Amino acid sequence: MSQLIDVAVTIVLFIVILGGIVLFHELGHFITARLAKVRVLEFGVGFPPRARVLRTGKPSAEDVALAARRREAALAAAADEDERESILDQEPEAPKGTEYTLNWLPIGGFVKLEGEDGDHADDPRSFGRQRLPVKLGILVAGVLMNLLLSLAIFTGIAWFATPYVGFGFETVEAGSPADKAGLEPGDTVVSVNGEQADFYSVYDEGSIIDRLRAHAGETVTIGVVRADGTHENLTVTLRTPAEIAAGRGALGIAAPDGFTPVFLNEYTGRPFPEAVRIGVSETTRWFGLILDGLRSLGSSIVTNPTAPPPVSGPVGIATSLGDVFRNSGIVMTLYVAGILSANLALVNVLPFPPLDGGRMLVIVLKAIPRFGSRISLRAEQLTYAIGFVALFTFLIWVTVFDIARQVGGS
Repeated sequence: MSQLIDVAVTIVLFIVILGGIVLFHELGHFITARLAKVRVLEFGVGFPPRARVLRTGKPSAEDVALAARRREAALAAAADEDERESILDQEPEAPKGTEYTLNWLPIGGFVKLEGEDGDHADDPRSFGRQRLPVKLGILVAGVLMNLLLSLAIFTGIAWFATPYVGFGFETVEAGSPADKAGLEPGDTVVSVNGEQADFYSVYDEGSIIDRLRAHAGETVTIGVVRADGTHENLTVTLRTPAEIAAGRGALGIAAPDGFTPVFLNEYTGRPFPEAVRIGVSETTRWFGLILDGLRSLGSSIVTNPTAPPPVSGPVGIATSLGDVFRNSGIVMTLYVAGILSANLALVNVLPFPPLDGGRMLVIVLKAIPRFGSRISLRAEQLTYAIGFVALFTFLIWVTVFDIARQVGGS
């Protein structure tokens, strides 16, 4: 029963967090298009098939005028009087504003613009008839919205709810200060002289490790949470600066795979200016790390395409969200959401159709006289279709490895 609950929680987290990030991305396109007076045909929550129309916006004066012009053009193009009478007998086209829809596939959403498929519609407000800067601005707005969301999440955590963390370890060196003080593998060091460290302490050199090194050679009191959950304060004399400079740890504890941060369900906050500084640093840092990850992915595909890729697909992301939520709480789950938002920003700006970056590349090429005349509407649409198939195939490929990891327990 508990496993079913875990699966349900994982699915809900995936839909809410990843869907919310994608929806926020689309909101950037929507807001920018409206500001640029580009006609938005539909703003959908989720992906088709459509479940229902939530609301239809009021048609603007331009919508009414366009419907009248289309009717007049149809009458003028009538081949004979019978066709003209047939058009007059029909109800005039009812102009309508933006449709806000709810769709059955609950992942993110989408924005549908007039003429966004490259067709130069007769509406002067269509996407296809806009100037190059306007088109690029609408497309890049989704990327900027995701970066702003990452910045807001990281800043909010630093400002309101930075978790206090300790660190766990797996081995204790015989005869070390830790051994003499009675530390055991599986314990967690949570404070030095009563001072705790928070998740962002790396920005002010205030981590537990930093504090131990700062008190090298001194006798300090360290707070320890035992493996059974009990809390103790132990007095220990740390190794000297010379011993630490020789590569020996201040306490004499180690973890082969790196010290594990342990979240203590206690939180602190930082002044807003400092929180913003941390938010900017975190957004920049993760954007760079994700870029390095994409380079590793490209290298992996070229050199060893049968090896597990160094990325996760939807299954891996969902599983990671569930694990973080269960082990580290809602705040760190939001932190992962900030990482995913930065991830989506970077991926969407890649020059690969049908991603935003790919569409921007095609639009720029079409604006260059030397290339633009060679790119027909059919060729542009075919490029997007092929890119979509390639992207979907890649997702399936990554998902196969995600499932293999879960089955294998890694």
